[in-house]
Amino acid sequence: MTRSIIDPITRIEGHLRVEMEVEQGVVTDAWVSGGCFRGMEMVVQDRTPEDAAQIVQRICGVCPVSHAHASSIAAEKAYGITISNNARLVRNLIEGAQFLHSHILWFYNLCALDYVNPLDALNANVADTYDLAQQAGTSMDTDFAGLKEKLEAFAANGQLSIFSGNWFECDNGTGYKLPPELNLICTAHYLEALKMQARASEIAALLGGKMPHVMTLVPGGTAFYPTEQKLDDLWAMANEIYDWVSTTMIQDTLALAPFYKDVFTFGKGCGRYIAWGVFEGPEWPYGDDYIAQMRHRYLPMGVLNEDLEVSDVEESFITEYMGHSWYKGDATYESPYFVTEPEFTEYNVEDRYSWVKCPAYDGKPMEAGGFSRILAAYKRGVPFIVEQVDALLVALGANKGDLSVLQNTMGRTATRQIETLYIAGLMKEWTLELMEAIAGGDSTYFREPMTTTGEGTGFWEAPRGALYHSEKVTNGKVDGYQIIIPSTWNLAPMNADGVHGPMEQALIGCPVEDIEMPINALRTVHSFDPCTACAVHVTEPATGKSFKTVTSPWGVK
Repeated sequence: MTRSIIDPITRIEGHLRVEMEVEQGVVTDAWVSGGCFRGMEMVVQDRTPEDAAQIVQRICGVCPVSHAHASSIAAEKAYGITISNNARLVRNLIEGAQFLHSHILWFYNLCALDYVNPLDALNANVADTYDLAQQAGTSMDTDFAGLKEKLEAFAANGQLSIFSGNWFECDNGTGYKLPPELNLICTAHYLEALKMQARASEIAALLGGKMPHVMTLVPGGTAFYPTEQKLDDLWAMANEIYDWVSTTMIQDTLALAPFYKDVFTFGKGCGRYIAWGVFEGPEWPYGDDYIAQMRHRYLPMGVLNEDLEVSDVEESFITEYMGHSWYKGDATYESPYFVTEPEFTEYNVEDRYSWVKCPAYDGKPMEAGGFSRILAAYKRGVPFIVEQVDALLVALGANKGDLSVLQNTMGRTATRQIETLYIAGLMKEWTLELMEAIAGGDSTYFREPMTTTGEGTGFWEAPRGALYHSEKVTNGKVDGYQIIIPSTWNLAPMNADGVHGPMEQALIGCPVEDIEMPINALRTVHSFDPCTACAVHVTEPATGKSFKTVTSPWGVK
């Protein structure tokens, strides 16, 4: 047996180490370690919920909107607020812009280099490239001849910048299987994606005041008030992104998938999934029925068991175990009485090896993320998702409805492009709805609190999956706050029974042909789009500053 270690994992947010035991070319055991601690729950203690919604965005610069959104929902439950329809639309648009930015960034600029070799594009025949692009039905807007010339000059310079440090030569080059022409097409779209993700952030900044860390998403609704000019700008940018997404992302996925059929054979993970739902639905408002609200979101809530049977969420089923993480004790805490009390010991895979806690649902590890949302939406019968997933299955040579074909590294990667197209289309719909509401005289965007003492939980989704913000408010001040981030679910260490977390389970069984460059393990890690900066919710001993540990009924230290 041999140990294979990837440390640090690059092209992700935060610090992540993966250690694997390899026997006869297959991963037989795995440990995933989040390498930083941040105490955001401590930072918001005794502040107002309005402050908290701004502060918790600083957990992450990629998905700050989702944290503000989940925090605001929790505050609104505590405050007794139901936001207006206009606020619903504006929030959906800000959130949708962030999702588009994150999905485009992840697929092309973070994940694609596990499959695409831009340097091999130097060997492409330009005429054949145009023929292949036409055959694949993907975008041909790029001057492929001009791009190839630029790549040649780039490579001759020897300073490979964003294309350096990758594993293009792993396993003597056989790890990368695309023909040069497809490498050239995908490299062109990689560069176009840089512009498109920026355009998505521009929408978020237009509606949120700036990006990252928007300022207008607040408990009670939104501080954004649209003008005709801003709505015109929004409409133009939403259409630009939709036109690009609809001609590239699914087409590129289907073009490269046949060259990586083996990636459909590993990386299943735990086979259980959670999604809290995202983008408030058109039947708004739902009154006090929070479960109905989550079930009728555009991407609905769903908990899926091993048989992919879907059920509603039960908050009391959520727990966190500490025994293999760098926190005091080895207890299992139940929602909402979680504890954040850090205590680093040493890195030891036989004991404690991560800053990531170990959440569970009904005592079991659960996968969160885009794939979980797609499965929940499919099982809930969302028409667009059902149609697109079935079309993907048929294109892959499988039967409609056979979701097991997608329970692997490539399936997790491919289905997120369906969600991207869905959201890009919704952005246009929401813009038109907002225009119509304003034309009809609706000018309500913000509502005041009904009370200043209460409790609330914000079940929401970040691009990377199920997001949970829970807070207790006493006389307008936060008296307890807890957060469970999507990557906390996915990067969870072993539980009390020795059962691995979702990513660790997904790594076990991965084929390893090059012990120094285990490309299939890297593909599996990137398919989850991990964010350890989010997952390990800052102290700096060198400054002499410290947080006073105070125990509240909600377990905040």
